Amino acid sequence: MPKRYWWVIVTYVIMQFSVIIGAPVLYALFPITDFEAVIYWSILSFIAALIVTLLLMRPDMKEGSARDASSLSTVVVWSVLGVFMAFAAQTIAGLIEMELLGIESGSENTQQIMDITRAAPIFMIIPALIAPILEELIFRKIIFGSLYKRMNFFFAALLSALVFGFIHLDPTHILVYASMGFVFAFLYVRTKRIIVPIIVHAAMNTIVVLAQYGLTPEEIERMQRQLEQQMILIGG
Repeated sequence: MPKRYWWVIVTYVIMQFSVIIGAPVLYALFPITDFEAVIYWSILSFIAALIVTLLLMRPDMKEGSARDASSLSTVVVWSVLGVFMAFAAQTIAGLIEMELLGIESGSENTQQIMDITRAAPIFMIIPALIAPILEELIFRKIIFGSLYKRMNFFFAALLSALVFGFIHLDPTHILVYASMGFVFAFLYVRTKRIIVPIIVHAAMNTIVVLAQYGLTPEEIERMQRQLEQQMILIGG
Protein backbone atom coordinates (compact mmCIF):
# COMPACT_ATOMS: atom_id res chain seq x y z
CA MET A 1 0.00 0.00 0.00
CA PRO A 2 1.49 3.40 -0.95
CA LYS A 3 2.53 5.60 1.94
CA ARG A 4 0.02 8.29 0.95
CA TYR A 5 -2.80 5.78 1.52
CA TRP A 6 -1.71 5.32 5.12
CA TRP A 7 -1.76 9.09 5.57
CA VAL A 8 -5.32 9.18 4.20
CA ILE A 9 -6.39 6.56 6.76
CA VAL A 10 -4.62 8.47 9.55
CA THR A 11 -6.40 11.66 8.42
CA TYR A 12 -9.77 9.89 8.61
CA VAL A 13 -9.08 8.53 12.10
CA ILE A 14 -7.92 11.94 13.37
CA MET A 15 -11.04 13.53 11.89
CA GLN A 16 -13.29 11.03 13.69
CA PHE A 17 -11.83 11.85 17.12
CA SER A 18 -10.97 15.52 16.60
CA VAL A 19 -14.36 16.65 17.91
CA ILE A 20 -13.17 15.80 21.43
CA ILE A 21 -10.75 18.73 21.26
CA GLY A 22 -12.19 20.87 18.44
CA ALA A 23 -15.73 21.33 19.74
CA PRO A 24 -14.68 22.69 23.17
CA VAL A 25 -12.32 25.11 21.41
CA LEU A 26 -15.14 26.49 19.23
CA TYR A 27 -17.41 26.69 22.27
CA ALA A 28 -14.79 28.71 24.14
CA LEU A 29 -14.05 31.08 21.23
CA PHE A 30 -17.55 31.82 19.89
CA PRO A 31 -20.95 32.63 21.44
CA ILE A 32 -22.54 29.30 20.52
CA THR A 33 -24.02 26.38 22.44
CA ASP A 34 -22.06 23.20 23.04
CA PHE A 35 -24.38 21.38 20.60
CA GLU A 36 -23.70 23.94 17.87
CA ALA A 37 -19.97 23.64 18.57
CA VAL A 38 -20.13 19.89 17.92
CA ILE A 39 -22.12 20.38 14.71
CA TYR A 40 -19.88 23.11 13.30
CA TRP A 41 -16.69 21.29 14.20
CA SER A 42 -18.00 18.05 12.65
CA ILE A 43 -18.72 19.85 9.39
CA LEU A 44 -15.38 21.68 9.38
CA SER A 45 -13.41 18.54 10.22
CA PHE A 46 -15.14 16.47 7.53
CA ILE A 47 -14.49 19.15 4.91
CA ALA A 48 -10.85 19.47 6.02
CA ALA A 49 -10.38 15.69 5.93
CA LEU A 50 -11.86 15.55 2.42
CA ILE A 51 -9.55 18.30 1.18
CA VAL A 52 -6.48 16.61 2.69
CA THR A 53 -7.55 13.26 1.25
CA LEU A 54 -8.00 14.67 -2.26
CA LEU A 55 -4.60 16.38 -2.06
CA LEU A 56 -2.93 13.16 -0.92
CA MET A 57 -4.57 11.20 -3.72
CA ARG A 58 -3.60 13.57 -6.53
CA PRO A 59 -1.19 10.97 -7.98
CA ASP A 60 -4.14 8.58 -8.39
CA MET A 61 -6.15 11.26 -10.17
CA LYS A 62 -3.29 12.02 -12.53
CA GLU A 63 -3.06 8.35 -13.50
CA GLY A 64 -6.55 8.56 -14.95
CA SER A 65 -9.04 5.73 -15.33
CA ALA A 66 -8.22 2.19 -16.32
CA ARG A 67 -8.30 1.45 -20.03
CA ASP A 68 -11.34 -0.77 -19.69
CA ALA A 69 -13.19 1.57 -17.32
CA SER A 70 -16.89 2.05 -18.01
CA SER A 71 -18.09 4.83 -20.26
CA LEU A 72 -20.19 7.75 -18.99
CA SER A 73 -23.44 6.13 -20.10
CA THR A 74 -22.52 2.87 -18.36
CA VAL A 75 -21.61 4.79 -15.22
CA VAL A 76 -25.09 6.32 -15.20
CA VAL A 77 -26.76 2.93 -15.69
CA TRP A 78 -24.78 1.22 -12.93
CA SER A 79 -25.28 4.19 -10.61
CA VAL A 80 -29.06 3.82 -10.93
CA LEU A 81 -28.97 0.03 -10.68
CA GLY A 82 -26.56 0.28 -7.79
CA VAL A 83 -29.04 2.21 -5.65
CA PHE A 84 -31.64 -0.55 -6.08
CA MET A 85 -29.00 -3.24 -5.47
CA ALA A 86 -27.78 -1.56 -2.28
CA PHE A 87 -31.30 -1.10 -0.90
CA ALA A 88 -32.12 -4.72 -1.79
CA ALA A 89 -28.99 -5.97 -0.04
CA GLN A 90 -29.79 -3.81 2.98
CA THR A 91 -33.36 -5.15 3.10
CA ILE A 92 -32.29 -8.80 2.85
CA ALA A 93 -29.64 -8.30 5.52
CA GLY A 94 -32.22 -6.60 7.74
CA LEU A 95 -34.63 -9.52 7.34
CA ILE A 96 -31.90 -11.99 8.24
CA GLU A 97 -31.09 -9.97 11.35
CA MET A 98 -34.73 -9.88 12.43
CA GLU A 99 -35.90 -13.37 11.47
CA LEU A 100 -32.79 -15.47 12.12
CA LEU A 101 -30.78 -13.47 14.63
CA GLY A 102 -33.61 -11.81 16.55
CA ILE A 103 -32.12 -8.33 16.15
CA GLU A 104 -34.58 -5.44 16.19
CA SER A 105 -34.81 -3.29 13.07
CA GLY A 106 -33.55 0.27 13.03
CA SER A 107 -29.96 1.42 13.16
CA GLU A 108 -28.88 3.39 16.22
CA ASN A 109 -26.28 5.16 14.09
CA THR A 110 -28.90 6.23 11.55
CA GLN A 111 -31.24 7.36 14.32
CA GLN A 112 -28.53 9.52 15.86
CA ILE A 113 -27.78 11.10 12.50
CA MET A 114 -31.46 11.87 11.97
CA ASP A 115 -31.86 13.37 15.44
CA ILE A 116 -28.92 15.68 14.78
CA THR A 117 -30.16 16.56 11.28
CA ARG A 118 -33.60 17.54 12.58
CA ALA A 119 -32.01 19.79 15.16
CA ALA A 120 -29.43 21.22 12.72
CA PRO A 121 -30.39 20.69 9.04
CA ILE A 122 -26.97 21.94 7.84
CA PHE A 123 -25.51 18.71 9.26
CA MET A 124 -27.20 16.91 6.36
CA ILE A 125 -24.28 17.70 4.04
CA ILE A 126 -22.09 15.21 5.93
CA PRO A 127 -24.11 11.98 5.39
CA ALA A 128 -25.45 13.14 2.03
CA LEU A 129 -22.22 14.24 0.38
CA ILE A 130 -18.95 14.47 2.30
CA ALA A 131 -19.01 11.14 4.17
CA PRO A 132 -19.82 9.04 1.06
CA ILE A 133 -16.87 10.53 -0.84
CA LEU A 134 -14.46 10.01 2.05
CA GLU A 135 -15.68 6.51 2.89
CA GLU A 136 -15.63 5.22 -0.67
CA LEU A 137 -12.13 6.56 -1.27
CA ILE A 138 -10.92 4.89 1.93
CA PHE A 139 -12.92 1.66 2.11
CA ARG A 140 -13.23 0.84 -1.60
CA LYS A 141 -10.37 2.66 -3.37
CA ILE A 142 -7.73 2.12 -0.67
CA ILE A 143 -8.66 -0.79 1.61
CA PHE A 144 -10.63 -2.99 -0.80
CA GLY A 145 -8.42 -2.03 -3.75
CA SER A 146 -5.26 -3.01 -1.85
CA LEU A 147 -6.76 -6.29 -0.61
CA TYR A 148 -8.12 -7.16 -4.08
CA LYS A 149 -4.56 -7.16 -5.43
CA ARG A 150 -3.66 -9.94 -2.98
CA MET A 151 -6.79 -12.09 -2.77
CA ASN A 152 -10.02 -12.88 -4.60
CA PHE A 153 -13.02 -10.60 -4.71
CA PHE A 154 -15.05 -12.35 -2.02
CA PHE A 155 -12.46 -12.16 0.76
CA ALA A 156 -11.31 -8.66 -0.22
CA ALA A 157 -14.91 -7.42 -0.23
CA LEU A 158 -15.69 -9.28 3.00
CA LEU A 159 -12.78 -7.80 4.94
CA SER A 160 -13.31 -4.26 3.66
CA ALA A 161 -17.08 -4.54 4.24
CA LEU A 162 -16.57 -5.67 7.84
CA VAL A 163 -14.22 -2.74 8.49
CA PHE A 164 -16.81 -0.47 6.86
CA GLY A 165 -19.47 -1.87 9.18
CA PHE A 166 -17.46 -1.58 12.39
CA ILE A 167 -16.39 2.00 11.64
CA HIS A 168 -20.06 3.04 11.88
CA LEU A 169 -19.97 2.07 15.57
CA ASP A 170 -23.14 -0.01 15.25
CA PRO A 171 -21.92 -3.64 15.63
CA THR A 172 -25.45 -4.96 16.14
CA HIS A 173 -26.23 -4.21 12.50
CA ILE A 174 -22.84 -5.19 11.09
CA LEU A 175 -24.58 -7.48 8.57
CA VAL A 176 -26.53 -4.56 7.06
CA TYR A 177 -23.46 -2.36 6.69
CA ALA A 178 -21.37 -5.25 5.37
CA SER A 179 -24.01 -6.10 2.75
CA MET A 180 -23.87 -2.55 1.42
CA GLY A 181 -20.08 -2.70 1.45
CA PHE A 182 -20.25 -5.79 -0.78
CA VAL A 183 -22.47 -3.98 -3.27
CA PHE A 184 -20.20 -0.92 -3.34
CA ALA A 185 -17.15 -3.15 -3.90
CA PHE A 186 -18.92 -4.97 -6.74
CA LEU A 187 -19.83 -1.69 -8.43
CA TYR A 188 -16.22 -0.51 -8.16
CA VAL A 189 -14.86 -3.69 -9.74
CA ARG A 190 -17.59 -3.87 -12.37
CA THR A 191 -17.12 -0.30 -13.62
CA LYS A 192 -13.51 0.31 -12.54
CA ARG A 193 -14.61 3.81 -11.54
CA ILE A 194 -14.74 4.86 -7.88
CA ILE A 195 -17.29 7.53 -8.77
CA VAL A 196 -19.99 4.86 -9.14
CA PRO A 197 -20.00 3.60 -5.52
CA ILE A 198 -19.62 7.23 -4.41
CA ILE A 199 -22.79 8.20 -6.31
CA VAL A 200 -24.72 5.18 -5.04
CA HIS A 201 -23.57 5.68 -1.46
CA ALA A 202 -24.47 9.39 -1.55
CA ALA A 203 -27.84 8.68 -3.18
CA MET A 204 -28.72 6.06 -0.55
CA ASN A 205 -27.83 8.34 2.34
CA THR A 206 -29.68 11.28 0.80
CA ILE A 207 -32.82 9.24 0.18
CA VAL A 208 -32.83 7.87 3.74
CA VAL A 209 -32.20 11.28 5.30
CA LEU A 210 -34.85 13.05 3.23
CA ALA A 211 -37.38 10.24 3.72
CA GLN A 212 -37.03 10.41 7.52
CA TYR A 213 -36.43 14.14 7.88
CA GLY A 214 -40.10 15.06 8.10
CA LEU A 215 -41.02 12.16 10.37
CA THR A 216 -41.05 12.23 14.15
CA PRO A 217 -39.27 9.47 16.10
CA GLU A 218 -42.69 8.13 17.11
CA GLU A 219 -43.81 7.87 13.48
CA ILE A 220 -40.58 6.09 12.52
CA GLU A 221 -41.01 3.65 15.41
CA ARG A 222 -44.60 2.95 14.37
CA MET A 223 -43.51 2.27 10.78
CA GLN A 224 -40.80 -0.10 12.02
CA ARG A 225 -43.34 -2.02 14.12
CA GLN A 226 -45.64 -2.32 11.12
CA LEU A 227 -42.77 -3.58 8.98
CA GLU A 228 -41.82 -6.15 11.63
CA GLN A 229 -45.42 -7.40 11.78
CA GLN A 230 -45.53 -7.74 7.99
CA MET A 231 -42.24 -9.66 8.03
CA ILE A 232 -43.61 -12.01 10.70
CA LEU A 233 -46.68 -12.70 8.54
CA ILE A 234 -44.49 -13.31 5.48
CA GLY A 235 -42.20 -15.61 7.41
CA GLY A 236 -45.01 -17.43 9.26
